Amino acid sequence: MEQFQLSYIDIGIMIMYGILIIGYGLYHAKRESSEEYFLAGRDMTWPIVGIALFAANISSSTLVGLAGDAFQTNVHVYNYEWFAVVVLIFFSIFFLPFYLRSKVYTMPEFLERRYDSRSRYYFSFITIIGNIIIDTAAGLYVGNLILKIIFPELDTWVIIVILAFAAAAYTIPGGLNSVIQTEVIQAILLIFGSCILTYYAFVEVGGWTALVDGLNAKNTAGELALNSEEIFSLVRPAGDEFMPWTGLLFGVPILGFYFWANNQFMVQRILGAKDLNHGRWGALFAGLLKLPVIFIMVMPGVLAILLYSDLDLTALNYTLPSGDTCTNLADCPNMTYPVLLFNLLPTGLLGIVLAGLLAAMMSSVSATFNSASTLITMDFVQKFKPDLTSKQLVKVGQIATLVLVVLASAWAPQIERFGSLFKYLQIVLSFICPPVVAVFILGLFWKRANSTGSFAALMTGFFFAVFLLISKALGLVPFLNEIHFLHMTAYLTILCAVVHVVVSLMTPAPDSAQISAYIYTKEFFDEDTKSLEGLPWYQNFRILSVLLLIVTMFIVGYFW
Repeated sequence: MEQFQLSYIDIGIMIMYGILIIGYGLYHAKRESSEEYFLAGRDMTWPIVGIALFAANISSSTLVGLAGDAFQTNVHVYNYEWFAVVVLIFFSIFFLPFYLRSKVYTMPEFLERRYDSRSRYYFSFITIIGNIIIDTAAGLYVGNLILKIIFPELDTWVIIVILAFAAAAYTIPGGLNSVIQTEVIQAILLIFGSCILTYYAFVEVGGWTALVDGLNAKNTAGELALNSEEIFSLVRPAGDEFMPWTGLLFGVPILGFYFWANNQFMVQRILGAKDLNHGRWGALFAGLLKLPVIFIMVMPGVLAILLYSDLDLTALNYTLPSGDTCTNLADCPNMTYPVLLFNLLPTGLLGIVLAGLLAAMMSSVSATFNSASTLITMDFVQKFKPDLTSKQLVKVGQIATLVLVVLASAWAPQIERFGSLFKYLQIVLSFICPPVVAVFILGLFWKRANSTGSFAALMTGFFFAVFLLISKALGLVPFLNEIHFLHMTAYLTILCAVVHVVVSLMTPAPDSAQISAYIYTKEFFDEDTKSLEGLPWYQNFRILSVLLLIVTMFIVGYFW
């Protein structure tokens, strides 16, 4: 194929949209106090909370990653999406009330209240690292992927630096409210663009029947390893390279719980909710928005199997980390989404969708900048400089954001070395999340869990993660290196939980007065039940949760 090119109309639309979205973010800036800057004044209503959660999750990096993995491994990448519904319901019922009642700014701060400062500092540090190498760097990588094929003469580092500072343009002065308000616009545009792209892809293929027949024909000819029934199945054999059913059962829930219930990047949006009900409704609304993802974001990647498996990409001159030139989508699946966009969408519409994609990237990056700067400011600087005023803390957060811009820009180019973007995101999470998940769950449901057990579990998870990374890099322990990352996630979580329990039982019990406000009890359940009395069914989060699970069950059952 020829080099991707944009018309002047498309370029004009992208530039205009970029200017408008930065202006919109600055217009909604809240920075008079640390609470306004970092948590948007804690007055977000449920639709804003839900859309912001969805937009932060379905960012440009996830959009590109879903299409690429659907092309490479079929629809079972959707398992990460529908399982988010289960996790969000669990989070809304059990964890969210404690987060909001405690009035914390960060998840590490909550961990300190339940345990001690050691757990807080470790979790804050590891979360900042995760923000830089997972969320922020992945967003910048996607922006570079799109712009590099439009402007191949620009160096990668130049594109990444431009994108990073564009994202920081409204994050540094505006804080979380600017981030969330722009995320709402991005979410609407992403959903619109995804629907349009899916429509054009189905038109190009000839509809659902033509898709199924085409996939079966490719399978019969030996070009595919699976038939259409297997391609559209969410459950794969235990030996599947991408997502074995055992990994789906034991590993995906752990990754999902960390991402939605422990990750400062996501939870910070709910911490800004005006009250518990709005937080719960917003979380459930985000879960509802995740369900159509299989139709509008995963399916285009499957359609690309028929449309562009044989497309020659040599003319793009896209270089792989090995130094070889990308010749087809099998070599560089991360190019699937850009290929679909440039080959299917007409002038004008292409500019709008690209503008939304790049702006979503900026929004996602700006959100992680704000999240990480909140951690640096509230978990480190304020602890060592407690006399700083609210406005001084805002200034510290702005400086921290600038430093993060530089660090994330330096790491982003390394992501290509992992091949699949979505695989990169999940693998890194699988090393970070096990000890954190173990500590949070035991901390809420087991009153005997103490600070020494928590710290021991966190350190165990950290050192095992470092060892496994070194082993993979140097080939030290072959049998460990061959364990699927979803299985390793489950094994590490169990190990950390066992360490937590054993060490807690061997050391003094925590002060019951200190931890009573952070333990889930029957009394809390009864209090929650009483608060729901008199509410109409559509405001009762328990009824809404059951309805959401039923809808999820029907969609998952269809593709089972």
